[in-house]
Amino acid sequence: MLRMEIALFLVLGFVAYIYFSAEKENAPLHRTFSWLLVTVLVHLMLDGITVYTVHHLDIVPGFLNDAVHRLFLGTMVLVIYLFYQYIAILVETETGKSRCLDWPARVFLVLAEMGNFLLPISYTVTSAGNYSSGPYMLVPYGAVVFYLLLCAGLMAVNRKQIDKKKKTAIGIALVIEFTVCVLQGLHHTWLISGMGITLMTLSFYLTLENPEALRAELTEQKMSMLYLKSQVNPHFLYNTLDTIRIQAQLNGDTKVADLLMRLVDFFRLSVKVDRPMVSLDDEMELLEAYMELMCYRYPELRCEYDMDPDLGGAQVPNFILQPIVENSLLHGLKNKGYRGEVKISARQIGKDRLEILVRDTGSGFTEGRKNAIDEMLHSYAQQAPKLTGNSIGILNVQKRIKLLCGREYGLSYTENDEGGVTAHILLPLK
Repeated sequence: MLRMEIALFLVLGFVAYIYFSAEKENAPLHRTFSWLLVTVLVHLMLDGITVYTVHHLDIVPGFLNDAVHRLFLGTMVLVIYLFYQYIAILVETETGKSRCLDWPARVFLVLAEMGNFLLPISYTVTSAGNYSSGPYMLVPYGAVVFYLLLCAGLMAVNRKQIDKKKKTAIGIALVIEFTVCVLQGLHHTWLISGMGITLMTLSFYLTLENPEALRAELTEQKMSMLYLKSQVNPHFLYNTLDTIRIQAQLNGDTKVADLLMRLVDFFRLSVKVDRPMVSLDDEMELLEAYMELMCYRYPELRCEYDMDPDLGGAQVPNFILQPIVENSLLHGLKNKGYRGEVKISARQIGKDRLEILVRDTGSGFTEGRKNAIDEMLHSYAQQAPKLTGNSIGILNVQKRIKLLCGREYGLSYTENDEGGVTAHILLPLK
């Protein structure tokens, strides 16, 4: 039995190491889970000690045995209380309802801990094994049932407003703990309370507090901040440009008015950050405005489109094509004096995938550059969002695709046989 407690402690210790080393937001939900992990580890350590002491009543001093058992059950109550706190905070976050049971829960915690440490304790010796007993046992185990019922009640009352994934994870965890409590009550010598708490903690960790999910959540928040900060100047700029365009039109300079109109269109579309996903047609409208301006600026630059009309309504992450095309111009065609062609095409792959290709006839990758780009795109999750540098566009595009569409989608590059490179953007066709 002691070996099981040691194994549980080692497993959860490894989980705690991964969790605490992961980057995450300093939010009440994550702070509560951090305290929960630490408390569970202390509880499992005490669990292992009590398993030894209760089976060696003849050699372990009585006062030491009593103290360890009281600490063991005291931490068990605290663990289940923290489970309740975690669920209460999650429900508050999901529903917007304020927590109204915190004070009763805290008062009950104090009463349960007082009863655990003050009531008489005794031990039962059987041929199947020994276990602690006595009046002091009723208070902590009653507290465990009380907090589990509070958790179940919170989930039942707010089930329609809670995300399905979170609701399922919490439901499974509660079923596990209720089952273990019943089995422990029917078979006192099994001593499996630590296993139930460990499984409950792991279910929360794997589904709700996974480091990859936390990293994606934090990255999304950082990127959203960058987009919001970037709105102010473009809004001012395109409003001012529109005023200049109107004046040019009034003065009869239609060419300048047309160019300003395309520039206004570009800025107007580029600052729409209220929707993370847009239709492919909307994304192409922005790109066409950009390329029309670039082709006017560089007369020997050509742009060709090969888009399947049936794909126009496909949803794609907002503002991903312009950075890729701009990268082709700056790092491919610039070295050739902006003489050449950029071709943008979209095609369906299989039943549920969309691939957008941005092909240029530029100078291609310099030696070692493709490997560096491939490595950066592959290890996107370990790199902070960039504000400056040559690869700001493609790195941020990669992060946003992975975040919004899934890890199996994203951006990659190949070299063309006749020169230049092709950017491949793989997206779900949903």
